[in-house]
Amino acid sequence: MGREPRPTFAFADLFGARIATVSEVPTPWLCLQEDLRRSGLDPETLPRIADRTMTENMAGLRRGELDVVQLFEPFAEELIADGEGHLWYAAADRGPCSYTTFYSRRPTVAAKREELRRLVRGLYRTQKWLHAASPETLAETVQPYFPAVGAELLRAAVARYGTLGIWGRTPILPRDGYDRLAAGLVSGNFVRAAVPYEIAVDNSLAEQAVREDPPALS
Repeated sequence: MGREPRPTFAFADLFGARIATVSEVPTPWLCLQEDLRRSGLDPETLPRIADRTMTENMAGLRRGELDVVQLFEPFAEELIADGEGHLWYAAADRGPCSYTTFYSRRPTVAAKREELRRLVRGLYRTQKWLHAASPETLAETVQPYFPAVGAELLRAAVARYGTLGIWGRTPILPRDGYDRLAAGLVSGNFVRAAVPYEIAVDNSLAEQAVREDPPALS
């Protein structure tokens, strides 16, 4: 998010700008630094503020102390609504990148396979409902979890997520999403090496759910 519009944004525009990145969790920066590398830029030479909260960074942008900040929703939507921030780059534009997954040891999967089959089936039914629901319905459903966020702002944030296509349509974990995230973890020195997709991922329960094609949640 930048203080001024940048319709022709390129990653090189970040260099020389007063920029602050997300500090609460490591993944947003790990992904961004990988994007910079793929564009032929060295993220180690990017002067950035890396130890402030998103709330602090948003306030810094409003005051003119920062030129560009990395934010989650609904912070980004709030700046847009107020006319004090402009979307330069959405992380979803980097291509598939699988963030949230369920993890379990293989012995646990074998011992509790029926329970986990039901869990994955329920997840798939929820995904079907999610993609069929309107932004208004989605915002109303999650509003109790975000009491401090206004309904209009929450609807706008949910609608943007939908437009960006960030929600998976099936519980199958795609290879390209796994590999893209793994690349950022390695290049950002978060891990020394990535576990190969074939070893880390078991899509058998997800594939079974897709074959069974259960109805969406009602």
